[in-house]
Amino acid sequence: MNIFSNLLSKPAKTARAPKQRRGIHIKSEPEIEIMRQAAQIVAKVLKEISEMVKPGMTTADLDAYAEKRIREMGATPSFKGYHGFPASICASINNEVVHGIPNRKKVIRTGDVLKVDTGAYYNGFHGDSCITIAVGEVKPKAAKLIQVAEEALYEGIYQVKAGKFLLDIAGAIEDRIKANGFTVVEDFTGHGVGQNLHEEPSVFNFRTRQLPNVKLKAGMTLAIEPIVNAGSKFTRILSDQWTAVTVDNALSAQFEHTVLVTEDGYEILTDRNNV
Repeated sequence: MNIFSNLLSKPAKTARAPKQRRGIHIKSEPEIEIMRQAAQIVAKVLKEISEMVKPGMTTADLDAYAEKRIREMGATPSFKGYHGFPASICASINNEVVHGIPNRKKVIRTGDVLKVDTGAYYNGFHGDSCITIAVGEVKPKAAKLIQVAEEALYEGIYQVKAGKFLLDIAGAIEDRIKANGFTVVEDFTGHGVGQNLHEEPSVFNFRTRQLPNVKLKAGMTLAIEPIVNAGSKFTRILSDQWTAVTVDNALSAQFEHTVLVTEDGYEILTDRNNV
């Protein structure tokens, strides 16, 4: 999940973070193994949702399915009840950037750009991931937006290795997005993930001097999640106090993986190809 960012990420003026372990938590081998299991639950649910989505379904249908499957696999939904969020997934359509609340009135239609973000809490640890789904045949610009958002995620992941820096990730993401004529959403960032759904450090998707440029260490677990707009980078929050939308009604796409930093590279814990 992209940070439930109107609470824990930028814009910081709305921050009301829960009490949690401060500092960056380097995971032990037993903890990493639990995180693998939590992350694989998330990966399975997102893969299944990507295969079942069709026009005429509602986002509430997807939420009910996700909660059922997460609980069947022995975990609990990370998002449900988090700061009062009412659902197990965020389902954001078209110009909705993040944190869309599932609703029985929100019908999925052919041509939609659908973001589904979810997390699972298993044996004390969280997994977190997001996908963007092209519902049926989408317009060429929408298809390109989705493609670039996913490419940007992997460009960031390819930078992950002990000894590299957070801004190596941010710069690679930013460069891929801007080279294709899209914009990086700066209001929301990635984050550490583990015993808490959102931990330090913040994982930016653009070059910034706002926070220290943290050196990566083996055992760190990061939720890397570029959010890409087809128009303006700016967003606004709807009256439900959760859903962020583009200010110009342009499309938005997002991808996210939970990634383990290793001595010689990375491991994508939420890899859907391994489930």
